[in-house]
Amino acid sequence: MSSMTQAAGTTEGVRAPGQFTLSYPDTWWTLDLDAQTRDTAIRRKIEAQAPGDDVDRELLDALIRATRKTAREAHAQGALQVAGMIQFTESGAVLSATALVMRVTPPEDSSTDLAELLIPVALKNADNPMGRGTRANRVEMVELSGVGAVGRATSIEDIDYWGRGTVRTATMHTVVPVPHSRDFLVISCLTPNLSLVDAFFDLFDAISGTLRFLP
Repeated sequence: MSSMTQAAGTTEGVRAPGQFTLSYPDTWWTLDLDAQTRDTAIRRKIEAQAPGDDVDRELLDALIRATRKTAREAHAQGALQVAGMIQFTESGAVLSATALVMRVTPPEDSSTDLAELLIPVALKNADNPMGRGTRANRVEMVELSGVGAVGRATSIEDIDYWGRGTVRTATMHTVVPVPHSRDFLVISCLTPNLSLVDAFFDLFDAISGTLRFLP
């Protein structure tokens, strides 16, 4: 797996870590969030995955538009890091996934207790019939090696990131307290390949498990 170091951001506590690392499989690439260069960079990365002339050009263009939209929205929301993968199978199917890392600071008058912050997410999941009773509809506390207790929420949602209507998507959000601060890192992973949701959730869990804070 390849590793990427990123600034985590610090609050007033001088002991809060200033950076983090997160590793991705070698087949993944990080998205360029610079508005001046990202559109060209994204097209090159996706076209590099296409196996010759057999790929549907309309499908390829849709993937490029969707990935550009993801990068634009991530940049607008202040994402620290965006990574993804796209693979074309011999049958013509497309396997894709995206991971975004955000830094969130709760309002000063709100709680920073992670279990308490997960309650609204759990209530929302309870009203979502998609994936109910499966790994794709859970809110829980889990342990990440080297990090400790984190929040984990999974769900299936209809997301409009293809630019051609909504796509049913499996999501996994891992909420990690930044030590000695009020901040949280949120690692959001998603894939439209619902038939492989368990395999992708295992991959998302493995990626999240590589998180390490640096002094």
